[in-house]
Amino acid sequence: MAEAKNEDAGQQGASQDAWLRDDQEERTVGFPELFFDLVFVFALIQLSHFAAEDFTYIGLLEAGVIALALWWVWIHTAWVTNWLDPEHMPIRVLLFGLMFLGLLMASAIPEAFEHKGLIFAGSYCFMQIGRSLFAVYAFKGLLPAVQRNFIRVTLWFCLSGLFWIGGALAGEEMRIGLWIAALAIEFVAPELRFRVPGFGRSSSDDWDISGDHMAERCALFVMICLGEAILAIGRSFSEQDLSLPVVSIFAGSFLAASAMWWIYFHFGHERASEEIEETDEPGEVALYVFTYAHIPVVAGIILTAVAAEHLLAHAQEPGSLQLAIVIVGGPLLFLAGNFWVKRATTHTFPLLHALGLAVLAGLGIVAASTVTAWVAAGVLLVLLGVAAGEYRRLSQTPGEGRKRGNADTELG
Repeated sequence: MAEAKNEDAGQQGASQDAWLRDDQEERTVGFPELFFDLVFVFALIQLSHFAAEDFTYIGLLEAGVIALALWWVWIHTAWVTNWLDPEHMPIRVLLFGLMFLGLLMASAIPEAFEHKGLIFAGSYCFMQIGRSLFAVYAFKGLLPAVQRNFIRVTLWFCLSGLFWIGGALAGEEMRIGLWIAALAIEFVAPELRFRVPGFGRSSSDDWDISGDHMAERCALFVMICLGEAILAIGRSFSEQDLSLPVVSIFAGSFLAASAMWWIYFHFGHERASEEIEETDEPGEVALYVFTYAHIPVVAGIILTAVAAEHLLAHAQEPGSLQLAIVIVGGPLLFLAGNFWVKRATTHTFPLLHALGLAVLAGLGIVAASTVTAWVAAGVLLVLLGVAAGEYRRLSQTPGEGRKRGNADTELG
């Protein structure tokens, strides 16, 4: 009897071992992961509509809560698939189940702070807790330290889930506060290494990940955000009557999105993957570079898309303080996130990013008393200046090799 149990346990362990990615092979992003990302294309479109239609301070705060929730569920899934191979059926089933819940969550975004709060919060909690429990089972007997980490992660998500569900059941006035509290719990948990009384805390040595895979996953999410921005710009432009202001805003918005692409993808994300592959503490670097530092990058792109959509729909209307804040705030967050990523991965001071941030901060100070069109033009010039400066710096290092070129580029 005991031998039979041991044999069954061995077979189970061997079966689960096949779910893990092969350490000897490059961990590339597979088609199941790309299919999973499609849900977030729809979610970001929903979020952009939500923010553009309720262009108030409260509306923008609510959109920020939703954006952070979307990022948090996506990045935690990326961490899990860094270990587990989606080419195997159980992992694909997991991703497809998460996709279904993500579709429910995204469909509830426009009315998440009204009568669909429980659909949004319930789907979110099922995704976070269900995926973490699956990871606990998948790593059983194979990676004990990683399994213990995901037990801690599950407990933290259960704690924050009380606030998510409580906020959904509470009145609309209390919902925003409870959901912010839930996000605060979740965002501080990694910094505390998911400490659980009586169960200890995680060690950065336990989070041994592939830098190439994480860098590619985050780059693809940034590409999704930029793609949604292009869709929002094109859709809004197609709905307007042609006029000089509309065409000018359309062209400027496209140039801004292109400059953002250049600033992020001009070898910057590759340097991040190299840093994680070379460091002795890949989990520690990945926590800050990918989990935290990409938050302002993503938020900045979303805010920029919202500003462009609103400007195109109201090209003839006078500006407002909140519109000026969004016009400046989006690129400001984006550059701040890139500054953080490049400072952490190159250990140098990204001077061009710092100068761009200083100019944007100055624009923010005078935005309330300046014509909105001039503020938008100033922001565009800053983005184009930083992008051009990075290109020029790279072109000054010919023949140095790709890796050296990457490092030199990040000085900007």
